[in-house]
Amino acid sequence: MQFKVVEKFVSINGEGQRVGQLAVFIRLAGCNLSCSYCDTTWANEEHVTYELMSEEDIYVYIKSTGINNITLTGGEPLLAQGIIILLQELARDKELYVEIETNGSIPLNQFVKIENAPSFTMDYKLPSSHMENHMLLDNFKDLTQKDTVKFVCGDREDLEKAKLIIDKFQLVDQTNLYISPVFGKITLEDIVDFMKENCLNGVTLQMQLHKIVWDQNKRGV
Repeated sequence: MQFKVVEKFVSINGEGQRVGQLAVFIRLAGCNLSCSYCDTTWANEEHVTYELMSEEDIYVYIKSTGINNITLTGGEPLLAQGIIILLQELARDKELYVEIETNGSIPLNQFVKIENAPSFTMDYKLPSSHMENHMLLDNFKDLTQKDTVKFVCGDREDLEKAKLIIDKFQLVDQTNLYISPVFGKITLEDIVDFMKENCLNGVTLQMQLHKIVWDQNKRGV
């Protein structure tokens, strides 16, 4: 298979279970959503510049870096034709920890069946994203303690909806939960106050560390 890779680089994980650790990032072109706060819209444009790489090419590049944490991102990487072949290729190497970032609108059931399946970091798109109606609630059934649900919040309404979803699907007992701010739209203090008011045990506040280390618009970090 050939995959449209718009970026490949080594940096630190800016968020998630391995925040602050080195990781290899493979960013694939294209997305089926258009979130109001998207910070990688350029990767979703029809005529974006990309490099065609096979699953073997991607694996060889990853191994050349000497880094074991791998993040497949986008866009929406699960939209890529043949993505399951790439995931199977990476899964063969037990030294690699593979995380795939997905937007919550793609069924996960076929991917979780892969032997040595990747860790999924799945968004639940909240009201301010304007994409909530695309969320597949059945995906919650396929998540485990090695996976993550990320709630990107831009206001109080988003926070309240995140709590409703967490409670309704009893996600604290099932998987890892993170709340992130929409950059520049809500303060960290507001999120912490909400967490305290609602006793959000088992939920982690995270910041996008890469936007603290580097300029928020810088690519390849």
